[in-house]
Amino acid sequence: MTLAAVTDLAVATDENLASISNTLVYSSMAIYTLAFFAYIAEWLLGSRSKVGRTAAALTPAKTKNVQAPALTVKRVSSTAVLERPEIVIRAAAGQREVPDGPGAHGGDAQGDLYGRIAVSLTVLAFLIEAGGVVARAMSVQRAPWGNMYEFSITFSTVAVGVYLALLALKKNVRWLGLFLITTVLLDLGVAVTVLYTESDQLVPALHSYWLWIHVSTAILCGAVFYVGAVSTLLYLFKDRYENKLANGGAASRFANSVLDRLPSAASLDKFAYRVNAAVFPLWTFTIIAGAIWAGDAWGRYWGWDPKEVWSFITWVAYACYLHARATAGWKGRKAAYLALIAFGCWLFNYYGVNIFISGVHSYAGV
Repeated sequence: MTLAAVTDLAVATDENLASISNTLVYSSMAIYTLAFFAYIAEWLLGSRSKVGRTAAALTPAKTKNVQAPALTVKRVSSTAVLERPEIVIRAAAGQREVPDGPGAHGGDAQGDLYGRIAVSLTVLAFLIEAGGVVARAMSVQRAPWGNMYEFSITFSTVAVGVYLALLALKKNVRWLGLFLITTVLLDLGVAVTVLYTESDQLVPALHSYWLWIHVSTAILCGAVFYVGAVSTLLYLFKDRYENKLANGGAASRFANSVLDRLPSAASLDKFAYRVNAAVFPLWTFTIIAGAIWAGDAWGRYWGWDPKEVWSFITWVAYACYLHARATAGWKGRKAAYLALIAFGCWLFNYYGVNIFISGVHSYAGV
């Protein structure tokens, strides 16, 4: 066999792997779609008669917001004993004693069955999509995140992996499934249509072991930030719902059916804070690793490139959120708004900078 024939064979083999990767990605999308409908069934077919914990916990409070201490006299033989009065005070906003909801299935066996089916389909789709990412990497013998298409399919895979890891750790996060899979399908839909790039080699500046370190940590951080953003958004809806009930208002049928199944506002707020705080040091490392890589590739550690600037803006935004969340006067909704702004900065750093702004990091491939 001639050298030219060997070269042609190698190229054909790479193209076959790229084709297999595309097939696996499309297959995962089909299974994610089935999982999406299973999550919908979990919400719709789960029992609605077993929800109402939030209303039960908060509605009676309006009739006993603050009761004047009443003294009662108890006679013991000939001695009068003053019993200590019971004072009922509603907890401050954000510190309510509200139980977590029963989950998307509403505590119903049928709904729980659909939820388990949805998780099983999610696991299957995750494994197939991960296979597609690996096949893409093997087709060019490099890290599978050299352009926006590869970054997108890897990001959605890692996001689903974070969700499944939390489930494996016995965390009550199945309520996140429907929102996650909806976003993953949108992400993959944009990836295979708008962002798709043929499997190819990297530009010279990306030929570095830092590609494995810097970009992989950025993807993981983005996936965890996404989980925190969804939790924060749901916290805002649930907090408003709890406030309305606590003030004697009546929520809509939709709110009672959906929001009452979620964890309490306090639980959602705490969960969002913990995941964001846990991954923030890794995001700090990501920026430092990028600066070191820039020094190797371009001879300077920081050049105020748009990607560098927005990475730093994202870091500052999350730092402000964590500081605000740890400050008593900024807990709750104010800190939640900061968290969403911070995640918005991360999204713009990925989509906006790569597509609309030119710089040395312009490797979108679109």
